[in-house]
Amino acid sequence: MYCQALGPAFEQLPQAVRRFHTLSGNWSLTGQVETDAPATWLARCLAWCLGTPRQATAGAIRFELHASPTAETWTRHFPAQTMRSTLRLVRQELHESLGLSRLRFRLAASPQGLEMQLVGLRFLGLPCPTWLMPRVVAREYGDGQRLHFEVSAEVPGLGRVAGYRGHLDLPEAP
Repeated sequence: MYCQALGPAFEQLPQAVRRFHTLSGNWSLTGQVETDAPATWLARCLAWCLGTPRQATAGAIRFELHASPTAETWTRHFPAQTMRSTLRLVRQELHESLGLSRLRFRLAASPQGLEMQLVGLRFLGLPCPTWLMPRVVAREYGDGQRLHFEVSAEVPGLGRVAGYRGHLDLPEAP
């Protein structure tokens, strides 16, 4: 999906990021992760609706990937909870179903890594107004056989709803 979405720009990505996004079938990857607690009580409630981490932790992560040509399911087993989302490519945008939300991302590739830029959001089926749109950072970069990731989301007036960063150890290339 990512190769299709990015076209020739896919080749600019670091080797580890390209390797991760060309995996197909079922994979279980491990690594390390740190999660942040939501900033406020309301942000914690929203994190619960999304299925994102609700407490600060550090430790091992197990990441299950089920990748087909049309969809990917990502199951992240954080130290204190599990978060699952499904991603699909729709007209060059990546659509992610996460809890009660549907997010739309535009992808940007560079030699430094991959960035997912939030361009739309629906919560409970309702479009999010521009003034309430979360500020999302979603980056991937790599070194050797490790995929590094950084994700955070802040909602105006609520503060940080989700945040986690770490790495996954990639399987050896065939």
